[in-house]
Amino acid sequence: MTVRHRGALAAMAAGVAALTAASVVACGSGPAEDVGAADAADLARAAPSPSAAAPSVPVTRGDLPAGTRAVPPVRLSIPAIDVTATVDAVGIDAGTGEFEVPPSVDRIGWYRHGPGLEARTGSVVLAGHVDGATQGEGAFFRLRELERGDTVTATATDGARREYRVVAREEYRKTKIPLDRYFARDGSPRLTLITCGGPFDAQTRRYRDNIVVTAVPA
Repeated sequence: MTVRHRGALAAMAAGVAALTAASVVACGSGPAEDVGAADAADLARAAPSPSAAAPSVPVTRGDLPAGTRAVPPVRLSIPAIDVTATVDAVGIDAGTGEFEVPPSVDRIGWYRHGPGLEARTGSVVLAGHVDGATQGEGAFFRLRELERGDTVTATATDGARREYRVVAREEYRKTKIPLDRYFARDGSPRLTLITCGGPFDAQTRRYRDNIVVTAVPA
């Protein structure tokens, strides 16, 4: 799977184990009707307090702001779609400029250059494969089925569990996804789950779209 910024993150193709720093996440399945898009946009605009706002995620260099000590998620549970998966910290490959994700499709990648579970502002990004050419269904194969109100639980390295409630599910063309919104360090605290979607192009071996699910602390 891949996620790249406009000049730094995004694109996910079946069987590919990297998130590219210039396209979008692509992993596929059937179409999903958008729900809660306005809520997702509002979360990106609403910071709890002026002093809590932080710089945007430095997706190009992958550096954390000075003094940041993020709490990584190590496990993700989504009962509504039967997901229980290990979460690995991932970053950007200095040689390729790609945002690496776990090669095993049953594992999920946490963008370690963005907020961790302790963050009071910003988007905690978790990205995973929808499937793989030789491995079959991925951890996020059914992500498109999530509905508003479904529960997502992230477990931290200290064993603490954080619960989130799904408020939005959106599908974007890879070239249209507003990555600045989903990789932001400001705005209300939220969990962002990304995988591939839309039709699969057998020639390029890529899915056309990205599925993005937004959840807020429960």
